Amino acid sequence: MNSLLRYRSAMRSLTVTVALLTLAMAFAPAAARAQQITSTLVTFTVTDPSGAAIANATIVIGMPSSAPALKTDEHGQLSVNFPIGGQYNLPVSAPGYISDHIYFDLTSPELPADATKSITVVLHPDDGHSQAVLTVPVPNPKVSLLVTGDPHHAPLNLTLAEFHALPHVDVKVHNGHTNADETYSGVPLAVLLAKVDAPLGEKLRGKALTSYVIATGSDGYSVVLSLAEVDPMFHDGQIVVADSRDGQPLTTSGPFQLVVSEDKRPARWVHNLITISMEIAH
Repeated sequence: MNSLLRYRSAMRSLTVTVALLTLAMAFAPAAARAQQITSTLVTFTVTDPSGAAIANATIVIGMPSSAPALKTDEHGQLSVNFPIGGQYNLPVSAPGYISDHIYFDLTSPELPADATKSITVVLHPDDGHSQAVLTVPVPNPKVSLLVTGDPHHAPLNLTLAEFHALPHVDVKVHNGHTNADETYSGVPLAVLLAKVDAPLGEKLRGKALTSYVIATGSDGYSVVLSLAEVDPMFHDGQIVVADSRDGQPLTTSGPFQLVVSEDKRPARWVHNLITISMEIAH
């Protein structure tokens, strides 16, 4: 009998040990992945509109005031390791080209530890104006802003001059990226959407409340706002399409930039804004 009891006790101990080992093995890969997911290699390729590489293009890694400026190689490429868990907005410039920004998001926890990311940014010639001579880059007057709303209403395609001629408002905000207070001047987004017959004011009810706005930059970076957020009758915050900051024309972030005053992080402040589209959820 004693032998039988010792055998059963030993088997229970063995069963518990195996179960713990199995549990540990199940969690070990996930734990290992969690430890490995700290950074990912991002390769930037800077080209002109024809696809030709731009060598020695400058990419500022982090905030311009204190961050290092790195150069692309002869193939227009630059590879940098970035910590996973952040959103990045990097100024890109090259002599003879209009400056731009690179936006990318590494907040996804699903990224594998050995993931690499490739990003291409296209810089456009600045129509012969030398950045070596100009202290402030001149926005390209050929740039336009496309606004679409009601499908039965013609889209609004505003040139820079036409946009400047619209009534402007000033918005004072705190920029969490630069930790600075800034004043932007621009046109309320609701005013632009009203010009394409978006259902605002008393019309914003029922099915119309499922409407949303997609704002897209020249690099493909897009954000979404509900139409109710845009309408001042629903929401106190100011959302404007800006064309100047602190009394100066936008340069690397313009000529048009979306500014959302009540966002704690400026992740929805779309730089180099080119399209605004109202959609209705189905």
